[in-house]
Amino acid sequence: MSASILVIACGAIARELMQLKRSNCWDHMDVQCLPAELHNRPDKIPQQIEAKLKTERDRYDSVFVAYADCGTGGALDRLLEPLGISRLPGAHCYEFFAGSEAFAEIAEQEMGTFYLTDFLARHFDRLVIEGLGLAKHPQLRDSYFGNYRRLVYLAQTHNQDLEQTARLCADRLGLEFELRYTGLAQLAAGLPGKYQQDEPWQN
Repeated sequence: MSASILVIACGAIARELMQLKRSNCWDHMDVQCLPAELHNRPDKIPQQIEAKLKTERDRYDSVFVAYADCGTGGALDRLLEPLGISRLPGAHCYEFFAGSEAFAEIAEQEMGTFYLTDFLARHFDRLVIEGLGLAKHPQLRDSYFGNYRRLVYLAQTHNQDLEQTARLCADRLGLEFELRYTGLAQLAAGLPGKYQQDEPWQN
């Protein structure tokens, strides 16, 4: 029997969603992910989600979209709202991992902040260095990041290897490093009500 809810998710949070699904025995929830590379092409996110809805929606009782706005400029909401489909809160994954209030405080402290999550730390070379063309043109670093002052690593796990990787990422971009542990509680809280866990998430 099919799961009762389809979660269309960003591939960049697939690991975290599956961890929550396993830990909470959410067998009724089917997670299908779109390519994480859409991080660099947010204009394509709504059309990719729309295509997924056309092929999959009728197989499920309900659908939830595990994306924030993610740079779509409101286009994602314009697609989802007429269909009665909800999404994760906030403007981007940094906000729903940290929580809106905490993220606003971080951003207010230093507007020139570049953010990493566990996923982006793991795939920094592919998505940032190669994705922005810095592998071939390293001189562009200052053009892209000259107005940034620090890199904040919003960590979903206590992982010393990932923390060291994130520190190296900051060094490569010439930015100060700061670690903020988020865990998965805010992500879990952003999922539909009956799928939230009863107790705050602890890694």
